Amino acid sequence: MERLNGAIHGADITVITIYFLIVVVIGVYVSRQTQSGDDLFLAGRSLTWAAIGLSLFASNISTTTIIGLTGSAYADGISVSAYEWMAGVPLILLAFVFAPLYFKSRITTVPEYLEYRFDRRVRQYFSAMTILLTVIIDTAGGLYAGGVVMRTFFPQFDLWIWCAAIGLFAGLYTAAGGLRAVVYTDVLQAIVLIVGSSAITYVMFAGMDFSWEKVVAAAPVDHFSVVQPTHDPQLPWPGLFTGVVLLGFWYWVTNQYIVQRVLGAKNLQHAQWGAMLGGMLKFLPLFIMVLPGAMAISQFPNIPNKDMVFAVMATEALPIGLTGLVLAGLMAAIMSSVDSTLNSSSTLIVHDFVFKNGTKPDPYKSRRYGRVTTIVLMLIAILWAPQIKDFGGLWSYLQQAFSILVPPIAAIFLVGAFWGRGTASGALWALIAGHVAGGGLFWLTQAGLWPLHFTINVTIMTAFSVLVFVVVSFAGTAPSSDVIRNTVWRKDMALDPKTAGSPIWTDPRAHAVLVFAGVVGIIVGFW
Repeated sequence: MERLNGAIHGADITVITIYFLIVVVIGVYVSRQTQSGDDLFLAGRSLTWAAIGLSLFASNISTTTIIGLTGSAYADGISVSAYEWMAGVPLILLAFVFAPLYFKSRITTVPEYLEYRFDRRVRQYFSAMTILLTVIIDTAGGLYAGGVVMRTFFPQFDLWIWCAAIGLFAGLYTAAGGLRAVVYTDVLQAIVLIVGSSAITYVMFAGMDFSWEKVVAAAPVDHFSVVQPTHDPQLPWPGLFTGVVLLGFWYWVTNQYIVQRVLGAKNLQHAQWGAMLGGMLKFLPLFIMVLPGAMAISQFPNIPNKDMVFAVMATEALPIGLTGLVLAGLMAAIMSSVDSTLNSSSTLIVHDFVFKNGTKPDPYKSRRYGRVTTIVLMLIAILWAPQIKDFGGLWSYLQQAFSILVPPIAAIFLVGAFWGRGTASGALWALIAGHVAGGGLFWLTQAGLWPLHFTINVTIMTAFSVLVFVVVSFAGTAPSSDVIRNTVWRKDMALDPKTAGSPIWTDPRAHAVLVFAGVVGIIVGFW
């Protein structure tokens, strides 16, 4: 059988169509159960550990992740995979420090915790920044990347058509079903992603006669090493052990569109189990996305653009039918990122800006506000996404721009959660000073006047932000005991009382040991 346009066969399109129909059925079914704002934003706080873990994995794996991971592994080796498997460390912090704090505070949004711990100024500063970044970078970027990839397979459709189609599809089922629809479709998407990517891994490894020695021998020196020298342009070892963890902390512990799944858990125990399952699943990208990309350099040595590596492997290495499954997995990555960012941004707007002075509308108004906000944000992202192509190199710089935004956030969350003396003014000035100083350092880096890698800059700016936080806090009045009672971590908060006396295989602490051992094992095994 021949492929349509040299790439896609009718059987592949059939597989993709079946996938979309299943997503539609899930969206319609869940929308009928969405009766209130709590249902829309937190799935009625009824999520179980398996759904949380799979959703954490799927919502994190975006189109840019798949394309970027395989392409970077092809061109520069597997060190870039650290952004995936290092997630286990911040997820352990989420499970045993911040999830207990979030549950104690009974919050709907992460910025809401900052108001309880500090004040409303800090909450709204952080929330506004998160909404802007989520819509302009994450949502629009996901639509753009998805449109570019889909044009590779279906070049007869313009970029803006794909951006609009992806945005409308994901936006409508998200507006209808809210977080429950997002999570349920994420479970499906996670399975499709894992199966499709595993198929590519199998075929690529089979092309090397299942011989790891052949794989390593056919690649450049250190292509399969995660620990690189200090001058490495992709990820120097100081950045691996510091900056990657801090960036991961922001993403996995303070980012609304990730943490929202944990906030929707039925209890703390399920939240912790789900976080640890997510940490275990984050080992998979190294083996089913990064290693195939690295192996492709010996089997497809002349790919001119590294962003085409995934598409080449999917169309050239896989048989008909499996290409459709892999493309469905790619679409799953697009949908799971877009739906998650839309739902979280809508949650932030309604709960951090529409609700004022602790007042809340009735559940039906909350649901209506959330749905309208989701549609509006979807339209903004659709209109903005095609413009990204005009930014050229500037768009790649936006990824490094997180080195500006993350450090003060990591500082106020980490120090504020463990140090009761930290004040609201200290947190606010740490955010402002950290972002201003980080912007200056970013400008010096882009001008060629500052030589350090951005992951190292993250560590430097986090230390600076901590210093500002501590100095300003000591200059002010300490928070009252009422403020810090449920917002500063204590050892007795770490576990759900139901965990006591449970078998070791159900103890989230045992799961955390496995996750941490996996992180260490990858560092040692791929040193």
